[in-house]
Amino acid sequence: MSRWRPDARERLQRAALELFTEQGFAATTVPEITARAGLTTRTFFRHFADKREVLFAGDEFPQMAARLLADAPASMDPMTVLVESLRAVSETLFDGRRAELRQLRAIVQSDDGLRERDLRKRAALREAVRDGFVRRGLAPLTAAMLADTGVTVLTVALDEWLERDDERTLFEIAVDALESLRAALAVGG
Repeated sequence: MSRWRPDARERLQRAALELFTEQGFAATTVPEITARAGLTTRTFFRHFADKREVLFAGDEFPQMAARLLADAPASMDPMTVLVESLRAVSETLFDGRRAELRQLRAIVQSDDGLRERDLRKRAALREAVRDGFVRRGLAPLTAAMLADTGVTVLTVALDEWLERDDERTLFEIAVDALESLRAALAVGG
């Protein structure tokens, strides 16, 4: 087996996604994943703690959000920071990956444990955004509302984007979702 090729992590991810799609997440074992990837089980566990981590590995998303908030100019108002962060996240992590993300979403939606794990990842993202806004000087309540709003807008926009087959970007849909929310709040206020 070719254990030392530098693309081991990507091969394991590809093999796992193929198997999860073919036979379901619960029915897929780590030895099946490694056999499909042409790697050893030991190599798998060097890259992932368990098979769920193939779908949820890493803290890149919350770290990116925290970095975007920290790097935004101090003079930028919170809503502009939120919108520009949505733009950066959309363009960096999602654009060009619609088919792959549809596949991932279908796998996650097929398993209760994966749905729960997805919710925990969203909570970690909300916490990173909230903490980033607090570090920017916002009151904790305001920071929490902005964080929850941002993550909810991204989640709703992502679902909408994955359902579409048109040319609209995730960011465009997210901006429309924010505008809808602003309009609804204006009517109630």
